[in-house]
Amino acid sequence: MHSDLPAGVHPFTALLPEVVLDAVESLGVYSDGRLLALNSYENRVYQVGLEDGGPVVVKFYRPGRWSVDAILEEHAFTQSLAELEIPVVAPSVMGGKTLHQHGIFHFAVFPRRGGRAPELQDPETLTWLGRFLGRIHAVGASAPFRSRITLDRQTYGVAPSDYLWTHDFIPADLRPAWRSVIDLALGGVARAFERAGDVATIRLHGDCHGGNVLWTDDGPHFVDFDDTCMGPAVQDLWMLLSGSRAEMTGQLCDVLDGYQDFADFDPRELHLVEALRTLRLIHYSGWLARRWDDPAFPVAFPWFNTQRYWQDRILEMREQIALMDEPPLVWR
Repeated sequence: MHSDLPAGVHPFTALLPEVVLDAVESLGVYSDGRLLALNSYENRVYQVGLEDGGPVVVKFYRPGRWSVDAILEEHAFTQSLAELEIPVVAPSVMGGKTLHQHGIFHFAVFPRRGGRAPELQDPETLTWLGRFLGRIHAVGASAPFRSRITLDRQTYGVAPSDYLWTHDFIPADLRPAWRSVIDLALGGVARAFERAGDVATIRLHGDCHGGNVLWTDDGPHFVDFDDTCMGPAVQDLWMLLSGSRAEMTGQLCDVLDGYQDFADFDPRELHLVEALRTLRLIHYSGWLARRWDDPAFPVAFPWFNTQRYWQDRILEMREQIALMDEPPLVWR
């Protein structure tokens, strides 16, 4: 896929402004020349002004990350949600397609939607979010993904930790301590999944933190389904919770008060909250490591891969090991 680029040159280096505009105009629309890079690291996302109509958002997928089939599953899922008037931002159909190719890049065009961060300390806001997540999950449970990953101990824990280890990201003097704490953490994750039992895996948003929910006077809309995957429903709930155990318990009740209007929630999944948090932390370090050849990453994350960074990660894992052995959150 990268054969047109010199060895060692990152693909996104070739995504110059004129390439972005040419890609958009290849769809039969004309830009007015206005181009604004939006905050995105995994992919490259731009707001592009059009001569006819308002601006659109154009997302260029990171070459080699997802297969075409996996991207199309993302699009089909969000479109099915939008057709049911669930407030998600789905790709626009242009020329009968949602996914397009220009040179080495696959890209999609989305309507521009504004909004502000949701007030996650407000019970009414959490209940409102819960209702829409219940609707998303009701659709997500109706059929599986075939080409996207399942979020589990292997994909979000073992695979990224193995990558960090084999590619020598861990400083030599910290390798024994890091390996020990990761093995203990992954053992804790395995025990948490055993306690939860055979919980259902469904199609999820996958990365449902407050930054991927935009709020307006009409309520929320959910954006950026780039990490959509198969997994337990609680994955889309726990990232909305914060604070002390008592505060998180209250927030969980608020979310589930709305959620249960549209989907059943299996309380056994509460055994997975800290395990899923642990997997996310491991996955995040692995993600940074895998993207370190992208010139945007050392600039944006200068603290990564320093001695202090790995010392902090070891302490963080020790805390997670203890938390995974505590009783789960209780939902009334």
